[in-house]
Amino acid sequence: MELKDIRYGMSLEVPLGYDRAVERAREELAKEGFGVLTEIDVKATLKKKLDVDFRPYIILGACNPPLAHQALSAEPDIGLLLPCNVIVYATDDPDRTLVAAIDPVTQLEITGNKQIGPVAEQVRAKIERVLRGMIA
Repeated sequence: MELKDIRYGMSLEVPLGYDRAVERAREELAKEGFGVLTEIDVKATLKKKLDVDFRPYIILGACNPPLAHQALSAEPDIGLLLPCNVIVYATDDPDRTLVAAIDPVTQLEITGNKQIGPVAEQVRAKIERVLRGMIA
């Protein structure tokens, strides 16, 4: 399974059911020093707010405190672009799930602050390991 670059992120379809993929994403994020600060159950939210059915889909707002501190120290307003979002959603095959994450380099280059680049590269490397760890 290959990591796929999308315009503003990275994705990977994994041979796991949805619930296991969500659990595994949390485990892999923790291995790389990320905590999950926010969690949005998109399916439940759409059902509650719009009474529509949607596939199982979760958005995890992940943060690595040391790297977030570096970024905030270099650019106080960068909090507008944090945390790093990781999504997990069910595909049409119940034994396969898509996992994707924002590309922090693409996301943070909007600042134009050269001090942010190295931090974004570190975050990207960690996020890539998280995604690759999903199939290890």
